[in-house]
Amino acid sequence: MRPRWQTFLDQVQERGDYSSPQEAERAARTVLALLGAHLVGDARAALAARLPETFALILLNPLQAREPLSPERFVRATAAWIEGATERTAAWDVSAVLSVAADAAGEELTDRILLQLPPGYDLLFGRPHHPRWAGTP
Repeated sequence: MRPRWQTFLDQVQERGDYSSPQEAERAARTVLALLGAHLVGDARAALAARLPETFALILLNPLQAREPLSPERFVRATAAWIEGATERTAAWDVSAVLSVAADAAGEELTDRILLQLPPGYDLLFGRPHHPRWAGTP
């Protein structure tokens, strides 16, 4: 079931401690666009189905990354796309958005998403004990 637009934004705003819904929306749009460029197949479609429609369309944008970015490069790319952002504020933005997306996705889908991404994204998603890094299959 898709969360409502306002519910999703409220959660991002709360986790990111943003002073306005516009700041939360800007972070969500940027982070989900970058994430969408790194996901493929069923996991990408399944995540889109669990996001509010506008954010789903952003995630499904046909742009694809040439190579997967490390978590650090993903944060730097986010900083480059958000006016006035630093790597530190971008890391905050990424974690706020991805942790809300992970909640919407659920554990099983979040695990499938994390398996498509380079090591270290588990922390950005607020899931520091992903099975791949805990030594379980």
